[in-house]
Amino acid sequence: MEKLFELLHLAWRQENAVYRIGEIFSSAFAGGFSFKKLVAVIVAFFEMFGSVLFDMPLTPAGSELSLEGYSLVFEDEFEGDSLNEDNWFYRASGTRRNGFNAASQVRVEDGNLIMTAEYLENGEFGPGWYAGMISLRQKYCSGYFEIKCKCNDGGDFWSAFWIQADNPYNHDVSKGGPGGSELDIFEAPYGNKKGSPLYNSVTQTIHCNGLDDDKEHIDSRMLGIFKADNIYTEYNTYGLEWTEDEYIFYINGVETARSSFGSGVSQVEESVIVSLEIPEKISLAKDFSSQFTVDYVRIYQK
Repeated sequence: MEKLFELLHLAWRQENAVYRIGEIFSSAFAGGFSFKKLVAVIVAFFEMFGSVLFDMPLTPAGSELSLEGYSLVFEDEFEGDSLNEDNWFYRASGTRRNGFNAASQVRVEDGNLIMTAEYLENGEFGPGWYAGMISLRQKYCSGYFEIKCKCNDGGDFWSAFWIQADNPYNHDVSKGGPGGSELDIFEAPYGNKKGSPLYNSVTQTIHCNGLDDDKEHIDSRMLGIFKADNIYTEYNTYGLEWTEDEYIFYINGVETARSSFGSGVSQVEESVIVSLEIPEKISLAKDFSSQFTVDYVRIYQK
């Protein structure tokens, strides 16, 4: 099988789509046959071929999330009328890619955190495209991290929930991950793909440096492209369980992928970040605006 994968030049996420067929088949028929289980297997087969041939998204089909043994250690449901700056700070204010991050683009309203992407003629840093990014003041090492949100729709901006060490891209510090990684719990980069199967899907990725001798280029593994439910109009949850041995990713409480990519999981405290990301290139009319809406952020630890 490995030789076939090599011959086809498949990415890890595509190889994983093949392997998961066996897992889905085994679990689907454990405990007896049913039409519903048969449909699930057929769908999984079609999605596998779509992933291998066209890099299409997969439906989450792993184990259901269990928080047995975990306790809630942080929760923000964004009540009130302003961001709780005892818990959060505005991260990376100023220039970011082809625009600016600014506190003005972040507000709390009707029980939600709302980040807005828009063009401002009289913005804090001058005329240009603006969005927002916030980070928890408290850093964490291991646990389960979850966001419930509606992604921003359209354009080239994208919603993200991620965890980042201080030096995940430094070859000598990261050491392939144990010294710090970037863990993209979800990114929603397909808002400009209306009509495509990619539109209502997200990516989940691990980044580090020091896995090989190339100090200049980041070592990355995209774990997959996964479907969620009407991500721009409905709330979905995206989660990461960071254990001593691996990272386990979830969408709506269903496992999507697990990995210990690199030289092992991060052993250092890292920052939890919510952001509306600014693209490198923007080809939008200046009256465009888009919002990332967050219902809650929760963190559990053992």
